[in-house]
Amino acid sequence: MIVDTHCHIYYDKYNKDINDVVNNAIDAGVKKIICVAVNLETAEKCFNLSQKFSSVYMTVGIHPSETGSTPNNYLKEIENFLDYKKTVGLGEIGLDYHYNFSNPKVQIKHYIEQLELAKAYQLPTVVHCRESENDIYDGIIKSKSNYGVIHCFTGNYDFAKKIIEIGYKISFTGLITFTGETYKDVIKKIDLSNIMVETDSPYLTPKPYRGKRNEPKNVRLVIEQISKWKKLPFDEIARKTTNNALNFFSKLND
Repeated sequence: MIVDTHCHIYYDKYNKDINDVVNNAIDAGVKKIICVAVNLETAEKCFNLSQKFSSVYMTVGIHPSETGSTPNNYLKEIENFLDYKKTVGLGEIGLDYHYNFSNPKVQIKHYIEQLELAKAYQLPTVVHCRESENDIYDGIIKSKSNYGVIHCFTGNYDFAKKIIEIGYKISFTGLITFTGETYKDVIKKIDLSNIMVETDSPYLTPKPYRGKRNEPKNVRLVIEQISKWKKLPFDEIARKTTNNALNFFSKLND
């Protein structure tokens, strides 16, 4: 079994063939899929998909780019989903200083508040980090959160090491298949026990399918790349990253 720990299969581009997308993933050995919300509206869509498909689970949270338009009671709205049996984490939260669609101060406020909410519910956080490593780290320390994953990891080895030392995991996408050897050093040095895999569908489609819509089934190609760089069998990478996901997102086992 393989787990795609992060995707967004609620977008319109999946409307016509969502059944095939989920079934194709299952046929490829991807038996559990975590559909990650970016705001309250998409959390509702994640919920509906998780109700329809036994293999689909969800998270709820406010993406940094969405923090400028959240209602004042957004934390209460998030809480409405947290006791649901298939809500496995709180996310996608974090900071994005590349696009800066929201004021950094507003982003930080929402980031800290959601870290603290996740801690209160003893749920893992799914963290977006784009050109914001220092503030991401500072927020984790400030909130005393040690139960999260940096999704679509794009940092260097020093940042990976710092994050892992405080209890966080790191997750890789198809990005590692088309950026040369940018992340080879990180993946080779980091122990497999700290790594998870994801597609971030519909984004970051791995080679050889660049230019096409990404799907959860393609998470196998991420595992293949890690297997090459770590010089370990595909089955070993698949087994260990799956065990990491099941241990980290413990509600996947319920």
